[in-house]
Parts: sequence; C-alpha cells; structure tokens
Amino acid sequence: MVLTIDVGNTNVKVAVFKQFNIVEKFVFQKNNFQNNFQIIFQKHPNHTKAVLASVSKLDEKDIAWLKNQIEVIEINSDSIFPFKNEYTTPNTLGIDRRVLASGAVLQYPNQHVLIIDAGTCITYDFITNKKEYLGGAISPGLRLRYQVLHDYTAKLPLLENNLPDNFIGNCTNQSIHSGVVNGLCYEIEGFISEFSVKNEQFTIILTGGDAIFLADRLKSIIFADENFLLKSLHQLYTYSLQND
Repeated sequence: MVLTIDVGNTNVKVAVFKQFNIVEKFVFQKNNFQNNFQIIFQKHPNHTKAVLASVSKLDEKDIAWLKNQIEVIEINSDSIFPFKNEYTTPNTLGIDRRVLASGAVLQYPNQHVLIIDAGTCITYDFITNKKEYLGGAISPGLRLRYQVLHDYTAKLPLLENNLPDNFIGNCTNQSIHSGVVNGLCYEIEGFISEFSVKNEQFTIILTGGDAIFLADRLKSIIFADENFLLKSLHQLYTYSLQND
C-alpha cells in the first residue's frame, strides 16, 4: 500500500492506495498531525511508502516523526515531472500545481486540459496537448470570499458555504450567498469561455475541497473529481519509478 499526502493551506488530505485504487481517504487539520497518522497506520498497517506534496509548511518535528514511521518521498521542484514548464518564473510554480499538471498529462495524454482547483484559493492551470504547462490564474476560494466580507466590513456576518435560494438575495445572508457562490461560478465560466476562444476542444477538470459543491452550479461540461491531486500524486510516483 502507498499513501499519498496533500498538505494544503487549511487541511491535510491522505489517500490510502492499494495498487491504483483509493481504499480510504482521510482529511484533518495540521495541528493534530501525528495522532491522525497513528490512526491511519493502525487501520492500514501494510503501508510501504508515502508520497508527500505540501504548499504549506509542516512542523519539522512532524516531518521527522513521519519519516521514522514510513519511507517518505517528498515531491519538490527537483522531482521529475512529465511536462515542460513554460512559466516565465518556473521556480515559483507551486508544488500542488505541478502535481495537478502532471496528473493532467498522465491521465489525459495528447489533450488540452484546464484544471480548476477549488480550495482555499482557486487555481486555473492550462496544459497543452504537447505536454506544455502554460500557466493560468489564482483567485480567492469560497471560504476566503466569505471571510473577507466579514473581516473587512462592520456588520456583514461570517457565513458557511451554502447555495443561494435565488439569484436575487432577499435578505443580507442570501445576498452574500448569491454574491459569493454565483460570483465564483461566473468567474469559472468566464475562464472556461476565454480558454475556449483559442482552444475549441479541451478537457476541464474540477477538483479541490469545493469541487462537488460547485459542480452542479456550472453549465460547462466538466469532470469533477475532488481527489484528482491525490490520484495525480500516485501517478507521479509511478511515473518517477519508470523514469528514474
């Protein structure tokens, strides 16, 4: 068994793989790192390796502890990736976006792919059918949008993610839900429309913690897979073994 570990800005996500299938998935906060992994190791004692990608700094004690429990393969800028990085500042491209681009190339070969990762931030990444990573965009995610409205105003409440009842909000809460959720959906549709101007055919992948929440609100034909990064980590690990 192989574990794939995605350390995000908010949560740690872990998938237990048996061959190429996810057996179980865990999501927890970083402040209880070791206790949660002890639970994982107890439930799945036959693990052999862990593949880790992090966009957020982990406590060095937690990393050292994990490496004492299992062989850890950390994905970083020196790892082998199956695409050409055309970013003008290639070293600033986040590890999560590199992993997602790798998954796009390996799962959808010879296709244009737009990956939309709906997490703390929304990232848009475009990969060509020639395995070229061109770049994309970064904007605030759902939770950030709710949080900003509350933090930078005097009276607006902090709400949880919720689909608006109507396009026109008939109270403050519904107005916030409409603005945040519909506003983000319009943004996503706008990026998809802009990409389609130069690329008539391309695959759209929606992933991240808010992928399922947003999927039904979008008009475009997409593949919604909240585990795409975890799966891409496993595929990148397999790819690295074959090309080491």
